[in-house]
Amino acid sequence: MKLRVLASGSRGNAALVWAAGKVVLVDAGLPVTAMTERLVEARLGLRAIDHVLVTHGHLDHSRTAGIIAKRHGASLHAPAEILEHRSLARAPHKEAIPIGVPFELGAEPGAEPIRLHGAPVPHDCHPTLALRLEQAGRALGVLTDCGEPAEAPARALGEVDVLMLEANHDADLLRSGPYPEALKARVQGPGGHLSNDQMAVMLRRLVCPRLHTVVLIHLSETNNRQDLALATARSTLEQLGREDVRVVCAEQHRALETLEV
Repeated sequence: MKLRVLASGSRGNAALVWAAGKVVLVDAGLPVTAMTERLVEARLGLRAIDHVLVTHGHLDHSRTAGIIAKRHGASLHAPAEILEHRSLARAPHKEAIPIGVPFELGAEPGAEPIRLHGAPVPHDCHPTLALRLEQAGRALGVLTDCGEPAEAPARALGEVDVLMLEANHDADLLRSGPYPEALKARVQGPGGHLSNDQMAVMLRRLVCPRLHTVVLIHLSETNNRQDLALATARSTLEQLGREDVRVVCAEQHRALETLEV
């Protein structure tokens, strides 16, 4: 299994997963032109994507999901409540992600299937799902747009080899920043996003012996900095005796290197 985060942030999120001879796109929040450019950079032509997964209906995660699914003839999977969302409407094949029940995305002949598990997280776009993708003994966890540290997604994600984990804002930068007070309250509220300190709480819950890489995602360009998020994650891992775990930050304006899961 391989992972390439195409973009991560409030302007659009998308990541590619290669497994079992299939290509899976996790979220499609970039505009069409930008999404097409990132897919070309990843050397993916038309009809190369087999499945499109959508964690929730906010446009920075769903904006072009239906368009991409139609262009590639891909199956689109999302929470049942948003399958008729306008951004998903063009998808030719749609299927609900069952909450709390693993299901299979399929595989090339002779390969083990991809098992997908979705679990609800607290966010002001209901439902929002954390995702766990597993294939041939390797597992990827995706936890983004989570309003507060929660036990349920931590239990659902279980042990993973690579973890994509939200680190949206630094509390002090948000407090002193330019956002209106109402927006600040929303971001730091139980339906908003994880701060660096809250990310550390979830990281403590999700560290396991097999974890080798953490990808920090959805960093705010206004209310966070890579050095702050990285320092928090690395300090947490050091306290847990896991300095061996690699930590990287996904970016909004360029794709991350391809990672082995």
